[in-house]
Amino acid sequence: MQNATGIHGKGLSAQAAYSLAGLCLALGLVIGYFFVGARSARSVAPAPSGSSATAPIYPGGHPKLTLEQMKQMADMQASTLLQKSKSEPKNAALQFQIAKIYQGSHQFKEAAAYFEQGLKFDPKNVAARTELASCLFYANDVDGALAQLNQALKYAPKDTNALFNLGMIKYRGKGDTVGAIAAWQQLLTTNPDLDRRPMVEQLIAEAKSAPAKK
Repeated sequence: MQNATGIHGKGLSAQAAYSLAGLCLALGLVIGYFFVGARSARSVAPAPSGSSATAPIYPGGHPKLTLEQMKQMADMQASTLLQKSKSEPKNAALQFQIAKIYQGSHQFKEAAAYFEQGLKFDPKNVAARTELASCLFYANDVDGALAQLNQALKYAPKDTNALFNLGMIKYRGKGDTVGAIAAWQQLLTTNPDLDRRPMVEQLIAEAKSAPAKK
């Protein structure tokens, strides 16, 4: 289990836990991002859609950008890689690089398309598949996200990121507290030295006390 940095201490409040979990989902929970709390956290919710929607103000006082402006920036940033991909269409790593650029700009549908393209040639890349699941979740394809996480866990049943996200998406996307608790308990069982065990235990407690979905 890799070491994680970020918020320390036990006994996180429900609000803090949900916010941190939302951050993890937004980042795709790849290796090195697990439970990171360095960026400002936000609640788990589908990303806004439409050109009029705005992204959050980033640290340092940068002005808000519309999603359209963010897409233009992503297109520019990815232009060289996109050109290279024309001559290397089967280069999975290249497709994943492009996907992460669009993911970081909240262009989740575009990011998902490039993750999917890369996974055609590197299907057992669990980190990329977990990020694809996050993009699908934010593109309002909850079932697609769950399918990708379940597929990832077939390749790596103990993967911390996939298990954590599986629980979060079942809980926040489906209202499936039973399924969420099962995923998080599996996470704790298969990763006994998990350094963020208190946070996962807090989420399990919150899910157990949540009203049943009607």
